[in-house]
Amino acid sequence: MTPFEGPTVVIAAGGTGGHIYPGLALAEAVAAARPDARIEFVGTPKGMEGHLIPEAGHPLHLYDMVQFAGQGWRKATVPVALGRATLQARSLLKKLGADVAVSMGGYSGIPLIAAARLSRVPSLIHEPGAVPGKANQLAARFTDHLATSFPQTRFEGVELRHVGYPLRRAMTSFDRDALRAEARAAYGLDDRTSLVLVTGGSQGARSLNQLALGLAERWADRDDVRIVLKAGNRSHAEVEAALAGNKGAHLVELVRYIDRMDHAYAAADVGVFRSGAGTVAELAVVTLPSVLVPFPRDEHDEQLHNAQPLVDAGGALLVRDHEATADHVGPMLEERLADRSLLDSMAGGMKAGARPQAAADLAAWALELAGSHT
Repeated sequence: MTPFEGPTVVIAAGGTGGHIYPGLALAEAVAAARPDARIEFVGTPKGMEGHLIPEAGHPLHLYDMVQFAGQGWRKATVPVALGRATLQARSLLKKLGADVAVSMGGYSGIPLIAAARLSRVPSLIHEPGAVPGKANQLAARFTDHLATSFPQTRFEGVELRHVGYPLRRAMTSFDRDALRAEARAAYGLDDRTSLVLVTGGSQGARSLNQLALGLAERWADRDDVRIVLKAGNRSHAEVEAALAGNKGAHLVELVRYIDRMDHAYAAADVGVFRSGAGTVAELAVVTLPSVLVPFPRDEHDEQLHNAQPLVDAGGALLVRDHEATADHVGPMLEERLADRSLLDSMAGGMKAGARPQAAADLAAWALELAGSHT
């Protein structure tokens, strides 16, 4: 490979958006700090990185690694796959002339960090969730440098640096006051109408959809509130059919996709969300008062732990999935929509938990390690 003047940063960001999007944010921050840097991504043929990384304009190199999930013979193949993928990753590091290797978590990052150890290339892991994932717990055996999104995250016997969850500049530069008038006009809202934003992420969440339908029914006689509901692809048709018989259907704007998430955040007065790591990081940065409903079937209740710092800071209200009903959540929202000072206080709590410099801080650490590579 032709010699390159700037540092070469190799990033493993694969599997799901929860690893890929912060990886892209890191790449953006590295490029901003060092325009002469070369940024290369690695991943596996199975994950979303196969299209998300190239679509973002970055080269992607693949190696063979299997997920930890599964039982029996599938689980038995992990050691062999890890060994093979580590050798492939080692070859890639040499070919690319890597100065630092960074894993954004997930099973696709383990071979890169193990290969970096073998190749004497500095390495760094970022843990996106409040509860460490199994993949990162294994990968942590091969590096001394671990960054976390949440202050309460712990790894056994390892010193950590809390940087936050990396978000792209389009989100960290969010200015609610500058956007709000334009955003509310785009949603057709007047000054007296409150907007409740409800979304369960890309796949949606059945309990949040049912909650939104219940709130519409509860508020059917009101003309000062609206609900924007992103039900998710799997449930969109079902929710659409349910709205046909809902007396509050006129209050609900059901959408398949939110093209301008910054507009949705700026127009909303309060939101109802799952508490994935990326979601809570965004909510803190955009200072949107929220009801957080953790996904109920995580093995270690990860989303509860993700939500807790914002709840403790007063920025969010915590509601367990089985309590996510209009009878329970409706009065919470009504009290706050009737008293702007309560929402302002929650917005302040959100701001206290924000880490808008997370990507820049992680990039600075990665570049510092790259500079130490000889």
